[in-house]
Amino acid sequence: MFRFVIAAAAIALSTVPVLANGHGGGDAPPPPKPEATTTPARAVLTKQGSKLVDLKGMTLYFYERDTSGKTSSCNGKCAESWIPLAAPEDAKPIGDFTPITRNDGSKMWAFRYRPLYTSVADKAPGEANGNATTLQWRVARPED
Repeated sequence: MFRFVIAAAAIALSTVPVLANGHGGGDAPPPPKPEATTTPARAVLTKQGSKLVDLKGMTLYFYERDTSGKTSSCNGKCAESWIPLAAPEDAKPIGDFTPITRNDGSKMWAFRYRPLYTSVADKAPGEANGNATTLQWRVARPED
């Protein structure tokens, strides 16, 4: 009987590396880092219909002169009133959002290749005061 216990223990100890997939039973390697999947903006429903807002809830706008899909036409003084929706230097496309490079080398987000901006006329989330300042600026809508 004693020999049986010794033999069973030896078999059990020899199968531990097999059960550990040959890793010696140590800690598993960390999982790979996931790619960024959070979009830089979201759609909200208002009395005037759906619109895009940044992650702080501020209304986003399109500039009618942004037609190339690759650059922003709002630079210098324009960008002081219409703040580009900044993207990190290493930003990658996420769904309908793509990063574009501005004249100064910084990155900003575009929605369906149309650069996105906030307006300094909007003081609180949900306001859309920038839409009335000129006909060249439009509230960004997810259906656009």
